[in-house]
Amino acid sequence: MTPCLLLPLLAVHAQEPDPLDIVRRSVEKDRLNFERANDYSYVQHTEQRRFSRGGRVSRFESRTFDVIVIDGEPYEKLIAKDGRPLSESEARKEQAKLDRELERRRREKPDRRTRRLTEREKRRREGREFAQEIPEAFTFRLAGEETLDGHRVWIIEAEPKPGFKGKAKRAELLSKFRGRLWIDQQDFQWVRVEAETIAPVRFGWILAKLDPGARMTFEQRRVHGEVWLPSHAWMRLGARLALVRRLDAEVEVFWRDYRKFQSDSRITDVTEIAP
Repeated sequence: MTPCLLLPLLAVHAQEPDPLDIVRRSVEKDRLNFERANDYSYVQHTEQRRFSRGGRVSRFESRTFDVIVIDGEPYEKLIAKDGRPLSESEARKEQAKLDRELERRRREKPDRRTRRLTEREKRRREGREFAQEIPEAFTFRLAGEETLDGHRVWIIEAEPKPGFKGKAKRAELLSKFRGRLWIDQQDFQWVRVEAETIAPVRFGWILAKLDPGARMTFEQRRVHGEVWLPSHAWMRLGARLALVRRLDAEVEVFWRDYRKFQSDSRITDVTEIAP
């Protein structure tokens, strides 16, 4: 091949995006989303289905919560169950629970509040450290491009690196998953993620084991033009509780009606801001 024909091919190859660089940038963007998420309240609807051995739904239940942030921590107020709004008496009980929580926070002693906020920050830090391990835990391959939910996205496949040992708490869990990511080409945000377990995942204190083949999907959307927040998650799993009892179940979560708010971090009164 002559140099004149080779140069255009080299130029195209040089412009191909690096999937590892894309993932690293997306993880940093997600950190900013994590910080901004506490500025929003929202409605969360959860559905749980259990299946019999024949694959039929043997049990279904759903719960809908209005989630607000009180002094930096989410509080779930039940507003519906099994597809029906609460009765008047149930709604009064839920409001009374919220009122008691607000009053408890108002009366909280400074030293107790400091311990609670320190523990909250520790959990948040561990979550950020875990996410930072993702670029190092997998081998990434650019699988293509497409338009998803109106966004031009890269499709990136992720395979765990053999023998990966991360520094973050429970980073070893990453080696038990393979996945595919749809990342927005403009905002470097995760529009969609699909993952599958390829090895047993154990949960120590409750003696549960998630079997290989469990599948998960997670989706986000842009909210108010300033932040990306969860919109949908789905998980189909097979597990063993107490390492004996078999569980075949599906969990689906929807997030909607995001409302930005202002709150006094000490008094914990909440004022929503119209979009």
